[in-house]
Amino acid sequence: MLQTSSVPMFPLKTVVKKSCSGSTPAKGNSSYYVNGDVPWLRTQDVRFNEIYEIDSFITEEAVAKTSAKWIPPNCVIIAISGATAGRCAINKIPTTTNQHCLNLEIDDSKALYKYVFYCVYSQYEELISKKQGARGDLNSSLVLGLDIPIPYPDNVEKSLAEQQRIVDILDRFDTLCNDISSGLSAEIKARQKQYEYYRDKLLSFPRAELEV
Repeated sequence: MLQTSSVPMFPLKTVVKKSCSGSTPAKGNSSYYVNGDVPWLRTQDVRFNEIYEIDSFITEEAVAKTSAKWIPPNCVIIAISGATAGRCAINKIPTTTNQHCLNLEIDDSKALYKYVFYCVYSQYEELISKKQGARGDLNSSLVLGLDIPIPYPDNVEKSLAEQQRIVDILDRFDTLCNDISSGLSAEIKARQKQYEYYRDKLLSFPRAELEV
């Protein structure tokens, strides 16, 4: 744990109940794809968004015979490969994913999934600075080691209430940014900058030196 002057910072893994990646079933096996009705999420769909619909599908046989696996709604999904690495999203429906998604089921006794999403979103630049190799990939250790602020960690009720307060504020800014008419480009840009300012203000805390 890193201690700041106001809010302690914890590795992301401390609020994660379960993490996993997915799989890309062999393309040459038609039984894994033909007439499939199992949603299958790819990193191109991970765009700092909430995902309600998925347009790619695999079969139940693919789930049974490959490393593709179901994840429950409201996981924080982080792309970990190539150009999309570092982007995050929340699945609002049960789904499977390919192997380039790291799927985090959040322990709701410690953190709100939407709060964790905003924390990861706000550290996108830090995440992409950690990319490795020719493709620019991340891995689960790099992501799960990311520090996020957890207010009042010794008081669960107070901590979750403060997280909800922050989420409510950021949700309102997100709604303002996305609901404005597309013709008002200058206003959209202004709202977006305002949103980013308050997001960073709410989630970026001054870090003190680590005590030895």
